[in-house]
Amino acid sequence: MSKLSPALKAAINAPFARPGPLPASKNIAAVYLAIQREASSHSLGVFPWLALTTAATMTANSPASLTLLHDLASPNPTSAVQNATFMREVGLKTISFNGIPRALNQLVHLRSAIPAEIAAQLPTTPTRTLTPESIEQVQPRARALWNSIYDPHSDKLVDKLEAAHPDLPVHILSNHYGTLLSDFPGANNPAVGRVLTSLVAIACLRAQTGVGLQVVSHVYGLRKGVEEGGEEVGEGEKWLGGEEGNLWALGVVDRVVQAITGEGGSFATYDKAKL
Repeated sequence: MSKLSPALKAAINAPFARPGPLPASKNIAAVYLAIQREASSHSLGVFPWLALTTAATMTANSPASLTLLHDLASPNPTSAVQNATFMREVGLKTISFNGIPRALNQLVHLRSAIPAEIAAQLPTTPTRTLTPESIEQVQPRARALWNSIYDPHSDKLVDKLEAAHPDLPVHILSNHYGTLLSDFPGANNPAVGRVLTSLVAIACLRAQTGVGLQVVSHVYGLRKGVEEGGEEVGEGEKWLGGEEGNLWALGVVDRVVQAITGEGGSFATYDKAKL
């Protein structure tokens, strides 16, 4: 196979196409620390704010910021292992909203950037491998999570997806809601459960921009998750599921994205004059 020409390499790496990840900005550490303090002041544990900031940082495409976030959130070796495990699970779930490439690049970076003694303690056994026994639970688990987020419109939404493409609900429910967004029995701890998954969705979609309708859906999903009892995210769970907490979650994402990108997004935009 012939090598790529210099001209083709230059086209692939054209600055306007933003081919590479973004560096950590000078003030991103201060932004993370302020968010951490705010979460604590509202009696939230570490996982809600870490889910939001991890997902927003991955969507903004800044692996260096992700490493800094882990270091700031982890004052001791025990929390370092716990938080790295949690951030990896958040990163995996961002695939459903951002696609594979960003999650892949940043998960690889996080694994290589954390200290070797911490990395050596991370789980190494897959938890989502399908077996003849587990595959029977995919559809019930998918519909349970789907209904929890989208009821009373869940059936109508499936019909709408099916009209767009008959395999669209098949793929979304089986491959995302059933095997990725919901946690398999025996999943790595700490798991990213029902309420935290809604926070991941909100963070990715808000940071991604252009998908406001989906942000609305997952804000409702967050509220429903809290009402249904979701997983414990701290004594401030009710606050997080209310108006003020919802606005705070959106603001967390906005501040992280602004600090990293300086312009509110990192998905490629094109200047036709340069094409």
